Amino acid sequence: MGQEEVFTLLFPNCFLSCPPLFSYASSSPVLSSILDTDNTSFYYILRIETHFSRVVFLGTGVWFFWSLVLLSLFGILAAYTSLLLVLGFLLCWEGKELYLHWYHKILILIVISMCLFFFWLLCTYWKDRWLTIGLSLQVYAPYLHLSSISVMVLLSWPVAFYLIHLEGEARIRRYKITSNERKRNKRCNMLTKLRALQVAVGLPFFLILLCLYMMPFGNYSPCIQEKDKLGPKPSFFGHRGAPMLGPENTMMSFEKAVEHGAFGLESDVHISYDHVPFLMHDLSLRRTTNIKEVLPNASLRHPSLFDWDFLATLNAGKWFSHSQIKPFYHMKPLSEADKEKAGNQKIPKLTDLLELAQKEKKLVIFDLNSPVPKHPARKEFVRLVVNVILASGIEQHLIVWLPGFDRKYVRSTAPGFQHVGRLFTIERLTKENISRINVDYKRLFYNGLREYKAANININIYIVNEPWLFSLAWCSRIQSVTTDNIQVLNQINHPYFFMTPSFYMLMWILMDVVSAIFIFAVFYFHW
Repeated sequence: MGQEEVFTLLFPNCFLSCPPLFSYASSSPVLSSILDTDNTSFYYILRIETHFSRVVFLGTGVWFFWSLVLLSLFGILAAYTSLLLVLGFLLCWEGKELYLHWYHKILILIVISMCLFFFWLLCTYWKDRWLTIGLSLQVYAPYLHLSSISVMVLLSWPVAFYLIHLEGEARIRRYKITSNERKRNKRCNMLTKLRALQVAVGLPFFLILLCLYMMPFGNYSPCIQEKDKLGPKPSFFGHRGAPMLGPENTMMSFEKAVEHGAFGLESDVHISYDHVPFLMHDLSLRRTTNIKEVLPNASLRHPSLFDWDFLATLNAGKWFSHSQIKPFYHMKPLSEADKEKAGNQKIPKLTDLLELAQKEKKLVIFDLNSPVPKHPARKEFVRLVVNVILASGIEQHLIVWLPGFDRKYVRSTAPGFQHVGRLFTIERLTKENISRINVDYKRLFYNGLREYKAANININIYIVNEPWLFSLAWCSRIQSVTTDNIQVLNQINHPYFFMTPSFYMLMWILMDVVSAIFIFAVFYFHW
């Protein structure tokens, strides 16, 4: 039983009234798009917002973005606590006795504890997000480098002003030293503090500046290369079709993907109780059909436990076209014609997709979900699907076979299928005669990308929705990507953030020389 089923059994009334955005992560297009895109911090905040606000909704019945209120409150407390710490540090520096009200002491302890707790959560549960941030630096690093130097130039003015001010204060105090030993010792201590403060401010500034000047020696970006070495533009597999333009895993969605230049179509296949393969991603019909209206008591049943005659009557598009909450945050509004068409979509059979793929000469790749125990096709579902594919008349080379079940049978029965593996070793791929892999981009870029390319392995990565990530794949000579955002990525004719090594070196040297002259002039002016 999945998370959604358990959750619904515990809170049936609340869950039924909860907006569709808050389906559990593995089946929600919103959360899956958040998890699969390597996106900005907005999506990270949205993910926390989703879970927290849902819990409050279940308890109170009132929907509001409560976590934003708490984040704002926590931000205010953190700023106030930081101010207290800074003031306390300055008082201790000046040798003044520190008096903190016990309210302030408790507040500082609470805020520090909360910061440590949230940092632990980030390190524990956002490991994939840290991988995405690391990949984004490969693209943005040259621009961050140049931008950081500009920031250091701007900071040089207050830093220079402060350092020269401290120098002037130190000279004045040294001049005022008298023969009185007690006063002299006190002033010498103050001189030491002023010198230490100069080092504490000036040394980090110049060390950071030096590191920025030297950064290109240790910086690697696939987007810095010669133009003649840039590979061809990656082709597209439409993830469940074009789910930002039509309801996922419906014929409208696949037709939209074809319309926007998809090279292949990706889907998910279940087997009905009467042995009909059909397209559905989730482990229940709740999110993408109207089963809660038609048969609410059976809405948590596994899709494979229904006969096709019943599945064919369900509406698979109103959740997409008539929902007040968009399935994807950056999804454009539908036209009236598309909204009407989307609202009339039904669950398609696998043969419907195969017919479209054969007509348009598109590749088909799908995840094959095994039926539940005691399903009549439990032991033969792979052979059933292979027979359905062969009976459809589609050219065998258009099938990209992803399931790992019973490959020997599949190879002998349908020798024309293109077999694709996961993140296997080169030895295993060679042994199984597989020359194409389908992998999560976060795993690939950190595990063996160069080895796969050296072995001439054809690579498809998922889920690539952002232009910067698509540009990284392009510059890394990835052959194809699976995407929800085909209508945007297909319009990109040249990778973003691309530059030649000679141009980057010119910008690097020019920026270093100009910034060094400017910073020297600022310090000279204040001196």
